[in-house]
Amino acid sequence: MGVFGLWGTMKQVKLKIGILGSGNIGTDLLVKVQRSPLLECTVFVGRSLTSSGMAKAQALGVRVSSDSISFFEKNADTVDLVFDATSAKDHKLHAPIFKRLGIRAVDLTPAKLGLMCVPSVNLSECLNETNVNMVTCGGQASIPIAHAIGKTHKDVDYIEVVSSIASRSAGPATRQNLDEYIATTEEGLRYFSGAKRTKAILNLNPAQPCIDMQATVFAKVADGTVPDIDKLKPILTEIVSRVRQYVPGYEVILGPIVENGRIVVMVRVKGLGDYLPAYAGNLDIINCAAVAMAEEYAKQRLELKTYSLEGRS
Repeated sequence: MGVFGLWGTMKQVKLKIGILGSGNIGTDLLVKVQRSPLLECTVFVGRSLTSSGMAKAQALGVRVSSDSISFFEKNADTVDLVFDATSAKDHKLHAPIFKRLGIRAVDLTPAKLGLMCVPSVNLSECLNETNVNMVTCGGQASIPIAHAIGKTHKDVDYIEVVSSIASRSAGPATRQNLDEYIATTEEGLRYFSGAKRTKAILNLNPAQPCIDMQATVFAKVADGTVPDIDKLKPILTEIVSRVRQYVPGYEVILGPIVENGRIVVMVRVKGLGDYLPAYAGNLDIINCAAVAMAEEYAKQRLELKTYSLEGRS
């Protein structure tokens, strides 16, 4: 029959998704999931039925609940996978519950409990994990660049990332998790680049009109080593192309160049404007990455199911 022979019955084989967290990230994620041919949001869960996120979900005809994690404890069979868009503190409480219930979790908080996932770099490694961490918005924007630098330079001494987002795009959970944001972004940069030292800075810019998300990566290779920009360029182009497959508004706007002995690359992320306006690229960069992760898992699951059906025929 083949995988593509099942597309006609896609409604029956969509991956059942739950979203926990009704803030900016969770609500933007909901709109993206609703557009996916492979995912179906069966429930949108928060703590208050009067929040704007809940109103959006209800307007889209999605089942809602204000029971938070308790909903999944009572209704584990309604979902295959849950996107946790709450806070790092909350996810540390939720993770063991999801594990006990046998529910896969994609963590959009900087809790850093599961394997860190950046789809353009290590998507295949994450598919068998029951809990994956999407790092941070700044991490998703900068780690592909840092990874390309690490692949083309054997001895990276230091990487620093300065990310700027519109203040209006940063909800309460983002503001409460700034320490975790910094720590998780820095660890992600080290893990994916091999750099000895890393630093992450996040600026919440109150400018009007709102600015697009930007991230600037500065990398210093070992003393006595000359940055190899010619070697870096094709690898960087390739990985940026992979990011753009799931985040079309991602683009390099400066570099790679060498400035004061450092490699410099600047990227900009324009959002799709699904919930907040297009300036909120920080929502798109992490949510599109999370959707890409879930869709790939859905494809794998469908292929295994198809293989099993074919084996019986």
